[in-house]
Order: sequence, then C-alpha cells, then structure tokens
Amino acid sequence: MEKPHRMAQIYGYTVCLVAVIAFLICVANIIPAIMDLGDPMHAGNNFIPAGTPSLASFENYKMDVLKSATKDNDKAGLNYIPDDKTLRSMFNAAVADKIKAADHDSVRAIMVSGLIIIICIILFAVHWIWMRKLAKVPVA
Repeated sequence: MEKPHRMAQIYGYTVCLVAVIAFLICVANIIPAIMDLGDPMHAGNNFIPAGTPSLASFENYKMDVLKSATKDNDKAGLNYIPDDKTLRSMFNAAVADKIKAADHDSVRAIMVSGLIIIICIILFAVHWIWMRKLAKVPVA
C-alpha cells in the first residue's frame, strides 16, 4: 500500500526543485547586472534605436549629429548647425543619460533577483525541513 505522505513529499520536493531552479536563474541575472554597473557605457541590455548618435567619443557623436542635422536641414530648408560648445553639452547630457539608465537597469535587476533569491532560500529551507520531519514520521 502507498505511504500516506506520498503527495506531501511530491509537493515538498517539487517546491525545493523549483526554488533551486529559480535561484540559479536569478544568480545568472545578477552576474551581468553587476558587470554592467562596472561599465554602464557598454551595458549590453540597452536598446539603441537606429539613427541614434554614437556615444563612443565626442568626435563620433559630432559627426553623427552633423550628418543628421544636415539631412534634416536640407529637408526643412534651414541652415542651422550647432557649435562645438552646444554639441559638447549635448554629448555630455547623452552620456550622463545613458550611464544613469544603465545604472538604474542594473540596480533594478540586482534588487529583483536578490529578493527572489531570498524567497527561494526561505521556500527551500522551510520545505526541506518539513520533508525531513515528514520522513521521520512512522507510518502505521
């Protein structure tokens, strides 16, 4: 005859298995987030729309903006081209925005994954202890 605790054991060990899998996935998410915090300019999870000026250097940024401005000015019939001081401040603002966005994404990923890891550890510990106690209960 089947043990009376069989369904409880299946449930308990399934929760433990799911907790371990979720733990491993969250650790795999935390590692790149920590790496992105160290170098936010090269964070790999940022979507860059087509036509966005390059932030690799001021010179690259300047060339991309001037190409875009020339193209837009020709269509609109305008002749305005920003000076170097304006371009430099635009470049610095764009770099600061990219760094801030990458830092925010990294911290958010670390916080969410960290909380899930804590929940996984608690779930695993509670269910594992329960399974050990259930295994010691004598079957009549």
